[in-house]
Amino acid sequence: MTADKIQNLSSVQQQIQQWKTEGQKVVFTNGCFDILHIGHVDYLEKAKLVGDKLVVAINTDASVKRLKGQSRPINPEYARARLLAALSFVDAVVYFEEDTPLQVIEKLLPNVLVKGNDYQISNIVGADVVIANGGEVLTIALTEGFSTSKIIDKIQHNEQQ
Repeated sequence: MTADKIQNLSSVQQQIQQWKTEGQKVVFTNGCFDILHIGHVDYLEKAKLVGDKLVVAINTDASVKRLKGQSRPINPEYARARLLAALSFVDAVVYFEEDTPLQVIEKLLPNVLVKGNDYQISNIVGADVVIANGGEVLTIALTEGFSTSKIIDKIQHNEQQ
């Protein structure tokens, strides 16, 4: 069942250790994933292609509110996690309460850390930790024209007409 992919940090940590023991390359990414759209799906599919297992960390509702404002998230954390877990190329989903996933990255120590190419590698939280532990940090091209903010703006614009 896809809900089984949603795990707490210690469970994901154990799972990653098992995968690494089996010689599998673990890829990690994170985000809010508030309204899942084609840009997210494309990005996550590309992330999975650079390794064997894909772990996605999502901001909790409280974390999203701090980062994006009181009107966000649109979808609660469990709904966001369930949608991600339902994707065949996502192997595990974990929540993080902090504003950044640094503590999660320090615990999980993935082989590969990926973010969208709207980031510079030097500005990716946890890049130094992953590199210091023999891993790599990559950026992935984003699908032009798709973002949660644009979807929200479009909905609000249509409501005002």
